Amino acid sequence: MRQIAYRKSALKTLRRMPSNEATRIISKVEQYANDPNSLANNVKALAGSPYIRLRVADWRVIMDDLGNVLEVLKIDPRGGIYD
Repeated sequence: MRQIAYRKSALKTLRRMPSNEATRIISKVEQYANDPNSLANNVKALAGSPYIRLRVADWRVIMDDLGNVLEVLKIDPRGGIYD
């Protein structure tokens, strides 16, 4: 299993959202860290950026896959994350 690191801003967003949504996002990030192929249809490379995005319902998780470490950079609703 790869190590998962969360930036301060991502943790702040998780704390402010409803607990059931936060739990779902955390479990999907852990699932991706354990087996990236299991969520292949919900993960895309971002154009013009070295990062990837994970889709979890109406939320988007921007991550940096550094090999042994999966860094969660940003978590926001679908409409505002790309601004």
